[in-house]
Amino acid sequence: QVQLVESGGGLVQAGGSLRLSCAASGRTFSSYAMGWLRQAPGKEREFVAAVSWTGGSTYYAESVKGRFTISRDNAKNTVYLQMNSLKPEDTAVYYCAAERTPLITREYTYWGQGTQVTVSS
Repeated sequence: QVQLVESGGGLVQAGGSLRLSCAASGRTFSSYAMGWLRQAPGKEREFVAAVSWTGGSTYYAESVKGRFTISRDNAKNTVYLQMNSLKPEDTAVYYCAAERTPLITREYTYWGQGTQVTVSS
């Protein structure tokens, strides 16, 4: 089992950048594929980005491709989401998630509590 804690959210102007971090507990972090998902007010949760357990493979939603970068540091039990060129439509609660699989996945068992990202126009 893994526990996840996100940080790094906040208020930023359109065009700005933020880096989200997700710290995971446990000794088996490198056995989990990781992802970021988000949920805007009144909308369903949507997939943002995923990374395989080695960090060698990544996958992005079309809406963030070229602007967001997911990465992980298995020595620090942390996954990151670098968000550049932010748009007001990126405003949402961002969730870190984990699944015990070596593969890229959009389905997750373990979730963090979320961190708010607000992009002003």
